[in-house]
Amino acid sequence: MNESGMASSSLHGQQDKPAAQTESRLAVFGFTGNGFEYFKIWIVNILLTILTLGIYSAWATVRNNRYFYSNLYLDGNNFSYLAEPLQILKGRIIAIIALGVYYYLLTNYLVVGLVLSLVLILAIPFFYNQSLMFNARMSAYKNIQFRFKGSYGQAFMVLYIWPLIGMLTLGILIPFSMLKMHQYMVRNSAYGTRNFSYEAAHFDYAKIFLILLGAGLTVGALSWVITLALGDNAMFGIVLFAIFYFAAFIYFMVSMTNLYFRSTSLAEHRFGANLEMPGMAKVVIINTLLTVLTLGLYLPAAKVRMTKYIAENVSLEIVGSLDHFVAAEQESVSALGEQMGQVFEFGT
Repeated sequence: MNESGMASSSLHGQQDKPAAQTESRLAVFGFTGNGFEYFKIWIVNILLTILTLGIYSAWATVRNNRYFYSNLYLDGNNFSYLAEPLQILKGRIIAIIALGVYYYLLTNYLVVGLVLSLVLILAIPFFYNQSLMFNARMSAYKNIQFRFKGSYGQAFMVLYIWPLIGMLTLGILIPFSMLKMHQYMVRNSAYGTRNFSYEAAHFDYAKIFLILLGAGLTVGALSWVITLALGDNAMFGIVLFAIFYFAAFIYFMVSMTNLYFRSTSLAEHRFGANLEMPGMAKVVIINTLLTVLTLGLYLPAAKVRMTKYIAENVSLEIVGSLDHFVAAEQESVSALGEQMGQVFEFGT
């Protein structure tokens, strides 16, 4: 074979070789927090907040968030919470003053108060976005911060219009309303300069509601048949429906959480979730019983237990490496929006 034929054969052979695929691996989230350890932080936060007439609440918020972020791990690296207490305190003071002025005007100048109520309703999507922007901006992983950039119009739709349409259609479009909310939350979030993607469909949400509806109708029919057979027994019906509502609650939590994460991706990296009803039911039952028996003192440990269970059942399929993300340019996001949301009770 001459040199030209050898070159042609060599080139053809190279083209026939399959392209090397980037290796992927599954990284599971982990939470290393401890219930007793967090209880000490929690109780000190409550006592100091009371002693300082609420001023310490900003430091308490930061301490709580930093504890949970620093104990949440992915692929050997923990998350970080970057907000400073004074940032939150300043926003909280302004928000409380605004709340006081609002209630004063509403009480003493009804017309002015009603106008301000309308303005507040229209402002809620703005403050909602500001809250999400601040929370994202103050969260980081491997020294790269998260971002959120949603528009006022999008927030108005997911907070008002889509839920209203869901109610006007007698609940038929409530699954669609939830889909739009999750799309808004995920697709407007970014890690550095790279936005997350969300690929769930309307039917994915409708299927969860249809299963709940079918189960509810089945339990109702079963209860009616057994009542006819055994006679009127109110206690039996109460117990049956209590079991059903608890199971429905657990099913909804597990299904929605799994759907949310399984539909989310970041570039070529895909999230996964494998929460199960028995595991979630065990956590909820233990948390509820111990919280009641301890008159609320188990709440910190309950939060740690739930966080640990969810984290250990959520994963990320990493294709290649996470080190190629570029941090977004620095931008200042005020904590005022978050505090307005908390004071007026519509924050995240």
